[in-house]
Amino acid sequence: MAEPMLEVRGISAAYGHIRALAGVSLTVPQGGIVALLGSNGAGKTTTLNVVSRLVRPTAGEVKFEGAPVQGLSSDAIVARGLVQVPEGREVFREMSVRENLLMGAYLRRGRSAIDEDLARIGRLFPRLQERMSQRAATLSGGEQQMLAIGRAMMARPKMILFDEPSMGLSPVLVDQIFDIIGRLNRDEGITVLLVEQNAKLALAMSSYAYILENGEIVLEGESSRLACDPAVRQAYLGA
Repeated sequence: MAEPMLEVRGISAAYGHIRALAGVSLTVPQGGIVALLGSNGAGKTTTLNVVSRLVRPTAGEVKFEGAPVQGLSSDAIVARGLVQVPEGREVFREMSVRENLLMGAYLRRGRSAIDEDLARIGRLFPRLQERMSQRAATLSGGEQQMLAIGRAMMARPKMILFDEPSMGLSPVLVDQIFDIIGRLNRDEGITVLLVEQNAKLALAMSSYAYILENGEIVLEGESSRLACDPAVRQAYLGA
């Protein structure tokens, strides 16, 4: 069993008087892909935002590579190698593809290494390479998702939190994005925590999964086992 890269222990969070999370715990092993599933409003994005320090928890602990990170700033967490690709992509629409990618390296120093990574992203995403000077607003939804992933890669992450990467994309583009995520894990060694509405794809890609409902983990287990669970199939797989 690989050592845990991310450990979330008993985190709770709220928006005003509205409870969002209640004692959520999960573990992501180094080099693994773990899925976090659940219906809309279950607390999946909030969980990722707590890990990224975009939302402050009211209780609990988050450890990355064995060290607590809940007291760090979001920038410091990125500098440690933990990066989030947000829901809805959130690219800088009026900036060029190249400028968006450079924003991912804003904490880094060393121009030559950054230029090398720009070239590497261009090889990973040939469609971005062709559009380096193009405004991000003019890209298709799939291209914007590639750009959001490329921007995260520019930070040289050890782990990426993906929030609904298939949202709003055609089936063909969904397959392409999931193929990219799989290659980043397999070829680049990047650990992945995947929040995804497409439970069938998420369970096929991951080795372990958690199911979140009303801010609480209600089920967890090996993805292959959950994919065969009648309750999971009925609730999330349409079977």
